[in-house]
Amino acid sequence: MTGITDPTPDLELGLIGNCQISALVDAQGTIVWGCFPRLDGAPVFSHLIDGDNDRGHFAIELQEQASCRQYYLRNTPILCTELHDRHGGGLRLTDFAPRFAQYGRRFRPVMLVRQIEVLSGTPVARIRLRPTAGYGGDTHNVTQGSNHVRFVFDDQVLRLTTDAPVTSILQEQLQVLERDVTMILGPDESVTESVAEMGRRFFDETRTYWHEWVRSLAVPFDWQTAVIRAAITLKLSTFDDTGAVVAAMTTSIPEVADSGRNWDYRYCWLRDAYFVVHALNRLGATGTLERYLRYIINLVAGSDDASLQPLYGIGGETMLTECEAGHLGGYRGMKPVRIGNDAYRQIQHDSYGAVVLAVTQAFFDERLTRPGDVALFRRLEPLGEHAARLFDQPDAGLWEYRGHEKVHTYSAVMCWAACDRLARIAHQLELAEKHEAWRRRADEMHAVISERGWSEQRGAFVESFGGERLDASLLLLHELDFVGGDDPRFVATVEAIEGELRRGDHMFRYIGEDDFGTPENAFNICTFWYIDALAAIGRQAEARRLFENMLASTTRLGLLSEDMDPVTGELWGNFPQTYSMVGLINSALALSRRWEDAL
Repeated sequence: MTGITDPTPDLELGLIGNCQISALVDAQGTIVWGCFPRLDGAPVFSHLIDGDNDRGHFAIELQEQASCRQYYLRNTPILCTELHDRHGGGLRLTDFAPRFAQYGRRFRPVMLVRQIEVLSGTPVARIRLRPTAGYGGDTHNVTQGSNHVRFVFDDQVLRLTTDAPVTSILQEQLQVLERDVTMILGPDESVTESVAEMGRRFFDETRTYWHEWVRSLAVPFDWQTAVIRAAITLKLSTFDDTGAVVAAMTTSIPEVADSGRNWDYRYCWLRDAYFVVHALNRLGATGTLERYLRYIINLVAGSDDASLQPLYGIGGETMLTECEAGHLGGYRGMKPVRIGNDAYRQIQHDSYGAVVLAVTQAFFDERLTRPGDVALFRRLEPLGEHAARLFDQPDAGLWEYRGHEKVHTYSAVMCWAACDRLARIAHQLELAEKHEAWRRRADEMHAVISERGWSEQRGAFVESFGGERLDASLLLLHELDFVGGDDPRFVATVEAIEGELRRGDHMFRYIGEDDFGTPENAFNICTFWYIDALAAIGRQAEARRLFENMLASTTRLGLLSEDMDPVTGELWGNFPQTYSMVGLINSALALSRRWEDAL
C-alpha cells in the first residue's frame, strides 16, 4: 500500500458540494481539499497545496489496490470511486454533501457523507482522517465517543459519526471490510438515528434534488452531458446564504509552474459572477439570478456613493487583505500560498457594466418571482453614472495588472454596456425621458470607444485607447452587442487576435510582459471566446472542431481549471474555474444543432 504523500498532485479531481461547502476528491477517492464552514473558510483538508506533509486529507486506502474507476452518478454531484485489489476484493466509495428541501427551507449543512460499499470479496482497507486547522499553522484536539470522533479547532468543532470501529480510524488500522460503512463528517451534533439509515436518506434526498434541478434546465441538443456537468459545477460555486458566486474553489494553484502567479479565487468577482449568472440564465436556471440580485443590492446599499470594488467576500466583506500562509508547502511545492486577494483594492471600471448586465434580465423575464421594477432601476442608475464618468479613465483592467493602469478598451465597452442596458430597461419600463437620456449617453460613449479603441495601424480594436497591443477580451465585442458579428471591424479584430494570441488550438489572453513576466499558458475562457467569435463570423466548422478539442481537454469528470499548457494539455490554475465552465456552456449553446432540426 502506497502512502498518501507518494503521488504527485494534479487536477484530476472531482468536486462535491452543496452551495455551503465543497470538497475536491482525487482519482483514488482521497479528499484533498475542503474549506469549512463555508466556501472561503480555512481548509480542513489542505493536502492539495501541502503535499509534502502527510496531513489535510481523508483517505480510504485499499490494500494491494490494482485498479480504480471514478464517475459521477448521472445528473448529480454525487461522486463514486470504485477500488479493486489483486485478490478480487472491491469497494465503492460514494461521496456527497447533502442538499435538499426540508421544513420549507433548503437543507445544506456543513457536512460530508462518505459511504463505503463492499462490491466483492473481502477488501482490506485503512481509513486515514487527518484534518488541518488555521491554514496548517494551528493544532487541534481530538476526543472520541463510542461511535464518533470530535475534532476541536479554534473556530469550530467537527464530528465524525460512523458505524465503523472508532479505534481503527483513530489508530489508522487495517480493517477487513465485511459490511458497508457510513461516515458522516459534520457539525458537533449527536446523530439520533442509525448512521447508515441517515446516510441512505440523505443520499436519496440529495439525488432527487439534483435530478429535479437538472430536469429544469433548457440544455442544447448536442453535448448535453458536458453542459449539465458544467451547469452543476457553476451551481456548486454559488453560496446560497447570500447569493454570491466564487470564481473557483481553491487558492494558489499556479497559473504556470514556479511562476508566482498563485492567487486566492474563493471570492466573488462581479465580472465572473455576471458570466456565471448569464450562462445559467441561458439554461433556464433563474434562481441563481434572483439570489445574486439580492447580493448585489446589498452591496450597492452598503456603499455610500454606489462605487464598486471588483470583488467582495462571499458574505459581502469589503476587506480581503492578501497575506501568505507560510505553513503550507504549496501545490507541488510551489509557494506562495495566498489568503485574500489585494485585487479588491484595484480600480476596475468594467465592474459597473458587469452588475448592470447581470441584473438586466430581471426586467425582461416574466418567470422571476420578483421581476425588476422602477425601484430597482433607480438603484442601478448611480452605477450607470459611474460608468459614464469613468469609461475613458485608466484602470487595472479585467486582467488585474498590478503594475500599471491604462484606459482599457474592454473596460470602456463594459461601461458603455451599463448605459446601453439602462436605456433598454427604461424603454421596457416605459420611462421615456430616462430612455432618451441613457441612450444619448450610450451613443456618445460608443462613438468615443469606436474611435479611440481602434488602431488604424493594427486594423483592429486594441487593448487600450491609443495602444497597439491585442487582448483576447476584444473577442467579446459581438457578445456584448457593441458590434455585429458581420461588422468588418469585428472580423478584422478576430483575425488579428488569432494571428497573434493563438497557440495551436488554444488562445492566450495577451502575450506582452506583465508584472510577473511573459505568460506561458493559454487561458481557457479565452479559447472559448475565440470559438464563439469564429461562430459569429461564420466559421462554424472550425469553431466546432476547436470546441470538441476543448471537451477532450477536460478532466475525466468533465471539469476545467483556469489555464492550460498549450503543448501538453496539462491543466493549471485554480479549480474548477467558473469562467472556464461558463465558456463551455456558452460555446455549446452557440454551436449546437437546434432540437427542431436534430430530431
